Formats: sequence, structure tokens, C-alpha cells
Amino acid sequence: MSPRSVDPAVALVAERASASVDLTTLAARARGCLACPELADARTTVVVGDFPPGARLMLVGEAPGAQEDLTGRPFVGKAGQLLDDLLAEVGIDRTATAVANVLKCRPPGNRPPTAAETKRCRGWLHRQVELVDPALVVTLGGTALSWALGGGTRLRDARHTVHDWRGRRLLTTYHPSAAIRFGPNGEPLAALRSDLRTAAGLL
Repeated sequence: MSPRSVDPAVALVAERASASVDLTTLAARARGCLACPELADARTTVVVGDFPPGARLMLVGEAPGAQEDLTGRPFVGKAGQLLDDLLAEVGIDRTATAVANVLKCRPPGNRPPTAAETKRCRGWLHRQVELVDPALVVTLGGTALSWALGGGTRLRDARHTVHDWRGRRLLTTYHPSAAIRFGPNGEPLAALRSDLRTAAGLL
């Protein structure tokens, strides 16, 4: 598909998502999504997200990994374990926090999502944000940052700012996998810890 051609799957997903009156209906529709054939063929499950009632905080990551694809839940692998530890450290209850990804299906080999996949899948996430209606959204990593603030936005420029986004507050920070990759003395871990502490203070 050429960059200028219209992808009908984008509008179809957006229409099905916007017509979902609640998170249960949306989850059922998302689990049957075939908008991205490569992802649909390779996935074990569609990882819709965790949405406890009354969540005031929503975390948005990139895409499911291998463990998430097997369990059907977001952030349950090594990155999720680190995220849980950091949330607990700053006094945020993971079980009371909404957690989702830009993509609902694992890209083969854990490769980064393509631009086309992100565009097709974003309708599900936009509607999830509307239905959860959190006071604060925190994006984790570059893919989620681009979903929220647009491509070309750099994390180092967007951090340290509480953004007014779709009638709610938004913070941007590193993905836990970057914190793992750069190690315990790397900038991403320190930044992620600091930004989650800021998020806790805004709740």
C-alpha cells in the first residue's frame, strides 16, 4: 500500500471502536480484529488491556511481548516486573491502574510496530481512553509518545511537561524495556522512576 493510499482498515477499526458502548463490548470486538493480517496470523491472543473500575491513571505502552501474548495481559514480562516495582516504590497501586498498549497484538519477533499497524490499531486505544476516562495518562516509550503527541515528537523534549491532552493530563516517559536495556545506572531507569513519582503526585 502506497503512503498516499487510504487504508480502509483504519476507518473500520475506528468505527467499530467508537460504537462500543463499554469496555467489555470493545474487548470482544478487538479480539476478533483482522485489520493487520500478519499480526492476526501470528498472535496467540489479543492483549486488550487491564481496566480496573474507577482507574484514575492509565499507562500506555508499545505492544505485547511474548509473555503478554501467552497470558493475554499487558506488562507481565521482565519489563512489567520492573514497572510493578517502580509503581510500588512511588505508591501507585498497579491493580488500580489501567494499562494498555498502542498495539493489541504482538509483532512477530517483538519487532517495532509499523506505522500502518499503529494507525489501524489506534481507534481501539482512543476509545479505551474515552471509556476509562482517567485523570492522567502516562505514555511509556516512543511508540506511545507518537500515538499521543504525533510523530516527530522527541521524548527529551516532551518530558518534564504536564501536557493538556484531550481534556486530561498527560506525561511522557521511557519504556521499562529501555530501563532494562541501559541498566541500573542508565538514564532511562532514573527518568522512569522520577516521572512515575511525578505521576503519583498528580493523582
